[in-house]
Formats: sequence, C-alpha cells, structure tokens
Amino acid sequence: MDSSSSVKIVSKSFVKPKTIPEESKQPYYLSPWDYAMLSVQYIQKGLLFHKPPLDSIDTLLEKLKDSLAVTLVHFYPLAGRLSSLTTENPKSYSVFVDCNDSPGAGFIYATSDLCVEDIVGAKYVPSIVQSFFDHHKAVNHDGHTMSLLSVQVTELVDGIFIGLSMNHAMGDGTAFWKFFTAWSEIFQGQESNKNNDLCLKNPPVLKRYIPEGYGPLFSLPYSHPDEFIRTYESPILKERMFCFSSETIRLLKTKVNQICGTTSISSFQSLTAVIWRCITRARRLPLDRETSCRVAADNRGRMYPPLHKDYFGNCLSALRTAAKAGELLENDLGFAALKVHQAVAEHTSEKVSQMIDQWLKSPYIYHIDRLFEPMSVMMGSSPRFNKYGCEFGMGKGVTLRSGYAHKFDGKVSAYPGREGGGSIDLEVCLVPEFMEALESDEEFMSLVSL
Repeated sequence: MDSSSSVKIVSKSFVKPKTIPEESKQPYYLSPWDYAMLSVQYIQKGLLFHKPPLDSIDTLLEKLKDSLAVTLVHFYPLAGRLSSLTTENPKSYSVFVDCNDSPGAGFIYATSDLCVEDIVGAKYVPSIVQSFFDHHKAVNHDGHTMSLLSVQVTELVDGIFIGLSMNHAMGDGTAFWKFFTAWSEIFQGQESNKNNDLCLKNPPVLKRYIPEGYGPLFSLPYSHPDEFIRTYESPILKERMFCFSSETIRLLKTKVNQICGTTSISSFQSLTAVIWRCITRARRLPLDRETSCRVAADNRGRMYPPLHKDYFGNCLSALRTAAKAGELLENDLGFAALKVHQAVAEHTSEKVSQMIDQWLKSPYIYHIDRLFEPMSVMMGSSPRFNKYGCEFGMGKGVTLRSGYAHKFDGKVSAYPGREGGGSIDLEVCLVPEFMEALESDEEFMSLVSL
C-alpha cells in the first residue's frame, strides 16, 4: 500500500425517511442508559465488499439511498438531531431527539486508490481505514449539530466499503447491527421487488425504556455541556485482526470446562479468559498489580420484566472482574475463565435494577479515560451479531473493520468469523510494545488461524 494513498470525498448529502411517521412530530425521549453515553464517541463499524459488476457507481448509490430512506421510516429518530432544555437555577440539562426540521441522516460518497488486498492483506489495520467513516472523533453530544447517523460509501479500485457512524446515545451495538441488518434487508427486498410494502421481518421497538414513576424527560445536574463533555484522544496503537477457527473455539471451550469441572462456561468466556491472560503476560506487569477484564453484556433479557429483543436503544453493561497479575498467570486458564464466568452469572435482573436506581439518584456520564482502568482488557461488540448477513446485493462481505472511536490500549472487539460455524475474529488494540509481545506469546498464537 502506497503511503500516499488517500480517501477523497466526492459528494455529501442527506437522506430523510421516505414517509414521515406521525409520531416523529413529537419529541423522542432518551433513557438513563442513553444519557450516560453523551460524552463517548459514535459507533463506527463497516463492511468491505468485492466490487460487483456495475454499469455505474451512481446506480448503486441511488439504490443505497432509496433503501436507506425506507429504512429510516422504521428508525425515524436516526434522522433527527439532539436538542436540549437547560436551566441555571437549579442547574438542569435535559436532552431529547427533535425529528422536525432536520436535514436527515448523512450520506457520503468517497473514492480511494486502495485495493481490497491493501485492507485484508495488511498485518495491522491501516490507519487510513479511519477515513472510511464520517464523524471522526465526534462525541455523541455533537448530535445537536451533526447527523445522528451517517453512511459513507467508499469506492476502492476493486471494492466497496460501507461504513456506518451511529450516535451511541441512540443505541448500543445490538441496536446498531439491528439497523444495519434492516437496511440490507430492505435493499435486498427492493432488488427482488418483494419489499414494496416497507415491512421488516423484525421491526425495531422504538419506545424507550423509562423507569416507572420517572421521566419521560430526565435531567443532568448541569447547565452547560462544558461541565460534563470531554473529548478523548486515543494513544498511538497497533490494531490487528486475529482469527480463531470454529474448531479451535470448540476445543478451547471443551478444555476450559474440563479444567473447571463444569459445562457452563461459554466459548466467548473461554476466549476472553485467554486474551485477558495473554495481554496481561505481554504487559509484564508486577505480580501484585491488579488487572481487570470487562465484558459487554446485553441487558434486554436480564430486565424484569425483560425488554423486547428488538428494543432499539442502549441496554448494556460492562461487567467487571479483576485479579492480581500473579494470580492470573500462575494459575491455569480455568482460574481466569471462572472469574469471567462468575461476573456474567452474577449479573442478574437485581443487579441491573440497582444500576438504574443508582443513575436515577445520581445521574452520571461515561468518560472513556475514567471508565476503563489502565492495564485493563475490555471485550466489546459480540460474535453473535449477524454482521455478515448484511450484503446489499454484493454477496458476503470480505471483512469487517471499525473506525477511530473507542480505541485504547487493551480494547478488543469480537466479530463473527467470516467462515461462520462459531468462528470468531478479534480486533485487538494495543500500544506497539505490548502488541509485539502478544505476537510472541505461544499460548495465544497457537490458537490463531494464520
């Protein structure tokens, strides 16, 4: 790949819902989980495709825009903008979504002289991939003036990259991939003339979770965003994709459960234990230094009563477990796996309710640099999302990539492997020194499919 390679923006436009839902004329209120996200960054994930035979790129772009307009009918809040109500005495800052008079979701067409192999064949994810996404370094509060959803279609020499940037105050990873999948479903339906009635197999549940006796408008104890919004700059990182075959994952799960004398530890918990141990070893921490591991957990099914599986919004927790570096490395893999499993097993509906009650009593905002301790590992995203099911008439994607957002030393994102069958790809972010050590770790690399 030529170091002079670049991404050139060709056009920018906005897309509104094809029809305006009546309910979009009313304010769209946010839940406590949504408020907590106001100072973190947009979700940025995308798919790379081989370029199909095209008479003109304009034809594909128009089809993408048309299907996006239809999809936004079902997800109309994403076409709005954030709006605020503030008071000085007492201090109060409330946020909601205003869908009136908004230009809509962003749509960008860009070109690059890169080839698919420049992305897939690179040992480390090239930094230019960050240019495949809009809203670079934006925080969710910027949704007052920026689109809440922006699509960037980047045409490579032999490929197409579709990158989505979605305001994290509007939804979590489950909601993000729900939208991506719905857009692809409508695109495919329009292609085959089967979806002219605008129906989705599983439409989103847009009604926000509002705790009984509260809301619908919540308030933060501030009068100006400068009091609670902080930007975040990632350190210099190496970012690499590591692939684990379905057979490797199956054997790892079996081994971990045998060590622990149980059958309840999942494949993902087993792999999380490996990555936590191996990154800790790569960091060469003092044996008495505490290191933590967090796992993103969907709370929809843990609520009482449970929220609908198609609930569109934020509904997640970052479950935490911790151990001294010495404990982690001197014990076998089962020690780490049981710690991770226990954190998940103990995350009950009561725990979720306590978390909500805590926020209602004392509202808080997440800040990346305070939420995750130094020398920790954070397992984000999920291999359960049907990410490769989004095809847009171009066949199965070649690979997944993410943007600049939420990257720090120890951040790991899990994707389903392209081969399917329970395979998993991990996007690992580490400072260069620790990445080099991880790549020399025999326990870790013996599991990686080259």
